[in-house]
Amino acid sequence: MAWRCTVSNLRVVTSLCLHAPMPWQPLHRTVRITWPLRNLSTGRPALSARKFTDKHEWVMVENGIGTVGISNYAQEALGDVVYCGLPEIGTKLNQLDEFGALESVKAASELYSPLTGEVTDINKALADNPGLVNKSCYGEGWLIKMTIDNPAEVDELMDEEGYEKFLKSIED
Repeated sequence: MAWRCTVSNLRVVTSLCLHAPMPWQPLHRTVRITWPLRNLSTGRPALSARKFTDKHEWVMVENGIGTVGISNYAQEALGDVVYCGLPEIGTKLNQLDEFGALESVKAASELYSPLTGEVTDINKALADNPGLVNKSCYGEGWLIKMTIDNPAEVDELMDEEGYEKFLKSIED
């Protein structure tokens, strides 16, 4: 005797095979579960990958807000950062506008906006601890957050692979 049961909403197929019980022959049970495939598409991702400028700033966009910082290459070239001059919240910037400066024991460097938008936040922790730029340039050492007025500008920037190629070209 054999039973076959199908539950379609879970796509579970259970087979139970019973044989005449014999002392040397156990009951056999086979279960196979197949989960349904789901394809979800939400359009443009809410979190984009980090993008870079040729002036060594990076931006990562999340829900229409760009977080801006400097690259590892830039912070290594600067050395120990001792001062961060950042804009006021509400400052409107065009792409490649100068928005501040970093000073280190070796040099000073201007900061340039990777995108067009308005400054919505600055990293206040850098006032007391500018060394965060060196310690964690892609994390706690971010500089500003800004709105993105022209999302097409993001696509014009280099991805990480393109930025690595750019660095190799300027080092040669």
